Amino acid sequence: MKKILLLATACLLQTFSPYTAMAQTGQAPQLDLVPLPVKVENHTGVFTLTANTPLVSAPSLTGITELFATMLRAPSGFQLLHATHNSKGIHFDLSPTYNKTLGEEGYILDITPTRIDISANRPAGLFYAMQSLLQLLPKEVEGHELAAHQRWTIPCVKITDYPRFGWRGLMLDVSRHYFPKEAVKKYIDQLARYKMNVFHWHLTDDQGWRIEIKSLPELTTIGAWRAPRMGAWWTREPRAKGEQVTYGGYYTQEEVKEIVQYAKTRFVTILPEIDVPGHSLAALAAYPQLSCTGGPFDVNVGNVFYAREDNALCPGNEQSFELMDKVITEIAGLFPGPYIHIGGDECYKGFWKKCEKCRKRMADEKLQSAEELQSYFIRRMEKIIISKGKKMIGWDEILEGGLAPEATVMSWRGMQGGLNAAKMKHPVIMTPDSHCYLDLYQGDPAGEPLTYSMLTLTSCYKFEPVPNEITDPSLILGGQGNLWTESVPNYRHAEYMTWPRAFALCEVFWSPKSARNWDSFISRMETQLARFDVAHVNYARSVYDAAIKPVKKDSSQPMRIVLTRELDKLDIYYTFDGTFPDNFSPKYTDTLNIPKGADTFRMITYRNNKPIGKMITTSIKELEKRIEKK
Repeated sequence: MKKILLLATACLLQTFSPYTAMAQTGQAPQLDLVPLPVKVENHTGVFTLTANTPLVSAPSLTGITELFATMLRAPSGFQLLHATHNSKGIHFDLSPTYNKTLGEEGYILDITPTRIDISANRPAGLFYAMQSLLQLLPKEVEGHELAAHQRWTIPCVKITDYPRFGWRGLMLDVSRHYFPKEAVKKYIDQLARYKMNVFHWHLTDDQGWRIEIKSLPELTTIGAWRAPRMGAWWTREPRAKGEQVTYGGYYTQEEVKEIVQYAKTRFVTILPEIDVPGHSLAALAAYPQLSCTGGPFDVNVGNVFYAREDNALCPGNEQSFELMDKVITEIAGLFPGPYIHIGGDECYKGFWKKCEKCRKRMADEKLQSAEELQSYFIRRMEKIIISKGKKMIGWDEILEGGLAPEATVMSWRGMQGGLNAAKMKHPVIMTPDSHCYLDLYQGDPAGEPLTYSMLTLTSCYKFEPVPNEITDPSLILGGQGNLWTESVPNYRHAEYMTWPRAFALCEVFWSPKSARNWDSFISRMETQLARFDVAHVNYARSVYDAAIKPVKKDSSQPMRIVLTRELDKLDIYYTFDGTFPDNFSPKYTDTLNIPKGADTFRMITYRNNKPIGKMITTSIKELEKRIEKK
């Protein structure tokens, strides 16, 4: 039945998925590519990569061929050489006439037993073809050491591929926790391998200012450092008087230039975010005179804001705009991309209402509310950004009080902000927390590191960036996943929270909507996870776990337990008696009654009679608390 459904989808598109193509020819192996290409035509045979395989291209494309050779060098030991003429080998060519179907990032990858031809309109397309070619090689290509005796074969196919959306991104928050330069490069590498093309770099917030601004050195000498803390976010003790500030770091402008160039060679545009007017406590620690209250301020350590501590720039103070002009001048000079993100989210306006400078500004500008005052601030920011030759992006709160004339809206509080902006003919990037916030639980909280709320792999894969209400779909530039790092203290955990959910998002943003198929995706995802094992990239296996849903009809009824799973072919075994379940324990079939006196619930999932999920343990009291929180 699944093959019939896949075939019907393929016929509708007049394309072939890797799965249908293989089913028709009876050939193996499957092409477990992520994201799913638009069209795959299968041929017989394989191409064998050897140390003598030439990489053939015009001299202007040697950067791409050298990058490909570099990626292969460690696992294969091959020193592949560039050539400008050869009848065999791997050929990288730009199309002499523009292929409208392929657009700016599409490609054709044609593999025969004696030669590989890669063609595209632009170098970006050649790069994305290269990513598909790498995925067609054995998983050992992902390794960092020589894979001795490995035969480097590639199945013969012809792939025609191009993206659904032009904006395909991931955001990394480096303010809550600083990630060194090499970690940032690794994140860019990983997103580029799956054909994402935007790295949104959240550089400033209440917990740290992470980029050097030469004209304002205190932003990093003071704002980049805070008192060291561990433990749950928002439960931490504030910095004590005289306590040393030793936790943090920042990127020098030379490091930023290096990262920008690194991203450029991978056809990734970096979107820098300087979050204002709220989320500005790190900046106010350095320049307290720019607040409404005057400070003093400490960089936040992850403690709650007592009595709504002031963390916003004062829009009534002209010095706030003078500071931001200096910041944006230097940011615009560092980042060649067309956009600068100014945040604009979650700004507490209580202190503005009490501030004499703000009240005067409102009177002078005939502003009727604090929301209109924020809009005034955002419009001033847009003028600064435009004066530097850039365009402005902000979170959907910038709609409040009136949208700046040329702004692009990044919609995170659901889809409505994006809908509203599109109705006003503004470009939109869809990134709703319900489908794109990678800092949320991806499995049952009892089996995951502490965070909040829930975003499963299924929810990511079901995301549709273009709502039915949109009359002009071209205004939806695309979407991105966002990794906020309040609960992500190190890079290995950043990987765990990103993958495999980012696989789902990259397929949503690249592949045809009508080709989406959950079972196909899971099979291809598992192949990619095996490649991650070789590459030593961390990832979550939460999709293999069950989730616990305590239920109670009313307060007079005893609590019962419902278990849910994302994958159909999983068996769940459980115990209430404190022992560790296995496939000889009771098997879940329906809602569970809790035995009298039971205080602990454990469960584990099996597939094909082998354990595949985590052993998850929780107390009955914790499950009762879940019901109380509803």
